[in-house]
Amino acid sequence: MKALVWDAARTMTLRDEAEPTAAADEVLVRVGHAGICGSELSGYLGHNALRIPPLIMGHEFAGEIVDVGPLAPAFRPVLTVGSLVTVNPLWYCGDCEPCYAGLNQLCPNRRLLGAHRPGAFAEFISVPAKLALLLPAGMDTRIGALTEPVGCAVRIAELAGDVADADCLIIGAGPIGLLSLQMLRHQGAARVFIAEIDAARLEMGAALGGIAIQPREVDTVEYVREATGGAGVAVSVDAVGTALTREQCVAASKTSGRLILSGLHEESSVMPVAAMIRSEISARGSFAYSPANFARALELLGAGAIRLDPWIHEAPLAEGGAWFERLIEAPGDVSKVLLRP
Repeated sequence: MKALVWDAARTMTLRDEAEPTAAADEVLVRVGHAGICGSELSGYLGHNALRIPPLIMGHEFAGEIVDVGPLAPAFRPVLTVGSLVTVNPLWYCGDCEPCYAGLNQLCPNRRLLGAHRPGAFAEFISVPAKLALLLPAGMDTRIGALTEPVGCAVRIAELAGDVADADCLIIGAGPIGLLSLQMLRHQGAARVFIAEIDAARLEMGAALGGIAIQPREVDTVEYVREATGGAGVAVSVDAVGTALTREQCVAASKTSGRLILSGLHEESSVMPVAAMIRSEISARGSFAYSPANFARALELLGAGAIRLDPWIHEAPLAEGGAWFERLIEAPGDVSKVLLRP
């Protein structure tokens, strides 16, 4: 089969690889669409210890089942040859405290497709049957491949809690920021401010109902404070992950506000802890999604409640390396790149 292989920092090669086979508890999927994730960009640059070359990346995908292992029906009886599926790429053990609590994404034994084993930037991928979900009737793999990033936004909104009639702030209008914006609005937020330095991405945020803030032109915190009569926002989401954006989220939060940390750009940074103490601002990390969040994401996509169109770009697998470079240097009006094997 053809596969896009990450060989070294900033080096992707399209080459022939052995086609995988489905183990007893797995299904074999012919990949229809596979999205490029921001975490893979850092891996491509060689900045992510989770990914070791040579590696077939790709964990946001959907496709058609072409083979079913003999034990797979015990996990998902509905999975048959010809079924269209999306796949939760986070394998979990199911037998630890986080798994018992439904927080399988925090399983200490978790493994990621496209990192710990070959991913979906290929014509075929074998996956554990327990991780595969049928696409709703009428949904194609182009939309199904968005389930994984939407799942991240579902988890962010879950941690944000009750935002009905509340003002919120998102810093960063990449895919997770844009999806989180829609989730907070879906949950009844009064206003969602969105700050982004890339003009094209900021326009996307505005088109999706956010109140756009251009940090190159105005001070983000001052803008939010003025717009909220000095109070600040009930929920802030950092979808970038720098010392500056984390500090801005704290400064823009109201007394007893909630800060959701999602961006991973910087491994560590100084936080204004004294200000958080004095205003009783709570901070939560948001990592990936639970299986329930993933299933909810698929439901929302099926209902048309969440979208990244019309800014999705499709490209053949052979152009994957060029798109990695584009997304690193100047993403522009691109909400998501989907590769087609």
